Amino acid sequence: MARIGVLTGGGDCPGLNAVIRAVVRKGLGDGHTLFGYTYGWAGVLSGEGEELTAERTKGILPRGGTILGSSRTNPFKEGGPGVDGVRAGMALRDVDVLVPIGGEDTLGVAARLAAEGVPVVGVPKTIDNDLKGTDYTFGFQTAVQIATDAIDRLHTTAESHNRVMVLEVMGRHAGFIAAHAGMAGGGDVILVPERPFDIEEVCGHIRRRHANGRTFSIVVVSEGATPQAETLSTAGSGQLDAFGHERLGGIAVVLEREIEERTGYETRMTILGHVQRGGTPTAFDRVLATRFGVAAAEAVTAGASGKMVALRGTDIVTVPIAEALGDPKTLDDKFFADAEVFFG
Repeated sequence: MARIGVLTGGGDCPGLNAVIRAVVRKGLGDGHTLFGYTYGWAGVLSGEGEELTAERTKGILPRGGTILGSSRTNPFKEGGPGVDGVRAGMALRDVDVLVPIGGEDTLGVAARLAAEGVPVVGVPKTIDNDLKGTDYTFGFQTAVQIATDAIDRLHTTAESHNRVMVLEVMGRHAGFIAAHAGMAGGGDVILVPERPFDIEEVCGHIRRRHANGRTFSIVVVSEGATPQAETLSTAGSGQLDAFGHERLGGIAVVLEREIEERTGYETRMTILGHVQRGGTPTAFDRVLATRFGVAAAEAVTAGASGKMVALRGTDIVTVPIAEALGDPKTLDDKFFADAEVFFG
């Protein structure tokens, strides 16, 4: 028997509550007790949270967001409390092992804690799907569906007004959302971080469509997409989070201006932003999140530490947390080539 501390860190994501519910249900069945830390690592450091019971987690399977709240707190930032602060927060609640649910930053903290001897079992989460070590992360499929629905809606208004529509979706390092949603929604140009773009080539695709009788175009772009060197000037926000990541968003604004000026075609942009993170998770994400939660509780029962649960093919396995860290997983060249068939 162990006392499990559960937390959700980083950006919110559809399916987080499904993981929490599954960890609790399986953990209680195996004889453990569970405590939910509020607002990620901030709650661990302060010892704040709530008891997690079957009653507390009833009805949360279809809910988006996280009942525990989240934050981008980094215990290991310069001057931070580090492992001692985490141990103190665990001791306040008599927690024996942590189950952090999060992306690269949250799992990076987990890996450092495991190296210091703190028992940890991680659950990978990101709508970007750019974590190594797992074939898919929950939340990704929901984000793709939301983006695809947006493209479907933009098609009708673009066609009605003979416009070029630019849709910006999330994806800091990898273009999974843009590529999958762009393919599913019939995007005419897809721009991703893995492939720096030439703005003149983008405009060339659009001009060819118009020359072939098309009166509208849909451009899908990842927030992290960048132009080729010396082809276009973009400016970042300069704002950094606790893990040193720049706040992104706004490439669509630049593209809207440049495409209209270079082609003469009326252009409008839409930035989905946090709409992609919100709302009810799809059935796929509910199932994957549930399987991850059950597997995490089983790993605790087995005495595993420094591991995370992962999807490999159709199986849920455990792998070292380190497999998720380092360089992000990026879009497969062949997948992008398949989408490129329909450009222009």
